[in-house]
Amino acid sequence: MTGLTSIRTSRNSKIEIVDQLLLPHTTEFIEIDTIEQAHDAIKSMKIRGAPAIASLAALTFSAYLTRALQASPAPAFLSSPDTLKAHVLPLLDFLYSARPTAVNLGAATRRLTKTLQASVDAGKDAKTIAQDLIAEGKNIDGEDVGRNKEMAKQGGEWLINHVKSHDKTGEDLNVLTVCNTGSLATSGYGTALGLITYLHETGKLGKAYFTQSAPYHQGSRLTSLELQTLKIPNVMICDTMVGSLFQNHKIHAVAVGADRIAKNGDTANKIGTYNAAVLAARHNIPFIVVAPVSTVDLDIADGTSIPIEQRPPIEACLVRGALHPPSLNVHGEKEQAVVMITPSDLEGIYNPSFDVTPADLITAIVTEKGVAVREEGELVFDLSSVV
Repeated sequence: MTGLTSIRTSRNSKIEIVDQLLLPHTTEFIEIDTIEQAHDAIKSMKIRGAPAIASLAALTFSAYLTRALQASPAPAFLSSPDTLKAHVLPLLDFLYSARPTAVNLGAATRRLTKTLQASVDAGKDAKTIAQDLIAEGKNIDGEDVGRNKEMAKQGGEWLINHVKSHDKTGEDLNVLTVCNTGSLATSGYGTALGLITYLHETGKLGKAYFTQSAPYHQGSRLTSLELQTLKIPNVMICDTMVGSLFQNHKIHAVAVGADRIAKNGDTANKIGTYNAAVLAARHNIPFIVVAPVSTVDLDIADGTSIPIEQRPPIEACLVRGALHPPSLNVHGEKEQAVVMITPSDLEGIYNPSFDVTPADLITAIVTEKGVAVREEGELVFDLSSVV
């Protein structure tokens, strides 16, 4: 099965991203030529998903250095290791500032910083150091698809066995997810949506349920499109319908992604995840977090130290979509519009992009290295086996 693509590259270092603000009605690729354009695309959510924004940052940084090496005359910052270091460190800091909650972005910039310092310490010249950074940036992007498939398999098999252990067949599993964690949020296949895809590919899935995920509607706009593309049976629900779904339908698990996981297992994810976790606990439904090792931040003890991004208040007042009934523009594409759904002078708008789910509400945390579960009676995770 072939999924959707969030980033595409060419041999001449050309980078394009699909503008996710226009999906699902219009598929438009935007060329990213500069560090500033990458920062804007991440901050404005033209591209989103913790792994995907880390890939874009790393690839754009690599492309920037590739153009510098090809320039004639060479830019001044390539004159020595010290001038190179002084030039690129602020660029990495700038990229990280685009979305600070997503630890993958920070992990990517720290990894590039570490490569820079190691190459400087090894006594390499500026151009060789730049080549090392280019290779590392491409590695950060290239590793994503393989690890996504591995964690999807690990999480999928764990869920099948978990259901079987409760005297059930492990067939026709219904799984709810929040936001979008598929190919559009990663370099391919996905994390939590990858788990659902794995269950579908192995014939174990009943239906995939997903929340609309307001206010950006990543579920109704993006997850719906991915599931349709993959021909996976699916059902959309409004965010406020999670409790009703659990009361009236058999749901075998909730699978979500993560933008940051603290040392104790507290997890920051798209706003609404905590709500789903509380309701899942009430209904004894396993709650599974699926994320790469790079999402685990062992430097913070618990979720209270995770920075929560506050989005502009206006974003909670607006909805973008296609006109209904459909109307086509001169290019044969559906006309789209942004409409305000609140009074124009509304005050006191609370619009965090993420919430934190405490570890004691999480059943399992899955990375490409395995599955961590809490020991009986423990309220926190030991993540040493999966990082």
